[in-house]
Amino acid sequence: MSRLNSTFKNACMCIGFIFSMSSVSVQALAQSAIEPVILAPANGSVIESGTEIVLRLREELTTDKKKLKPGYRFQMEVAEPLRLNNQIIIPSGTPAIGEVTEVRNKGLWGKAGYIEARAISMRTGGRTIRLSGSFNDKGAAGTDIIPVVGFFTPGSSATIGSGSIVKAFLDEDITVAQPPAPAPAKPSSK
Repeated sequence: MSRLNSTFKNACMCIGFIFSMSSVSVQALAQSAIEPVILAPANGSVIESGTEIVLRLREELTTDKKKLKPGYRFQMEVAEPLRLNNQIIIPSGTPAIGEVTEVRNKGLWGKAGYIEARAISMRTGGRTIRLSGSFNDKGAAGTDIIPVVGFFTPGSSATIGSGSIVKAFLDEDITVAQPPAPAPAKPSSK
């Protein structure tokens, strides 16, 4: 029985050591202004599904060369940090993924190009977070008449440029761990 108590006591000491070491790393993370707050499974503040996220495209989407197809996945990033109680939860530059859902190339009779895309997800704190929201662009329709042939001129291509800002929304609730209280400021000595 005493051997069992000794083993239990050693296990408790190891667990205590692990918890004390993890609190040091949490404090170091909280001091970094550009790191996201730890996303936790429970017992924290919740950022609700439907919260707006501002994204920036990292590549151009265009119907100009007729190579863009539905299903194409492209790179985006968070353009404005998501904050909770003046603390950055999701920093600017967090990578995100989008997908082209519809493409229509320009054509004769003034048919303009069209692109529709949607936000899929972003990755932060070692976790993938689902996003929703769609955006699109339509080229201008051609309206000039060519007298000899009688056809309308083709419309213009649709283009969503690299660096374009689009809006997306969280498609799931995010629970955020409560950050440790900041250490009290030490009075300066002169």
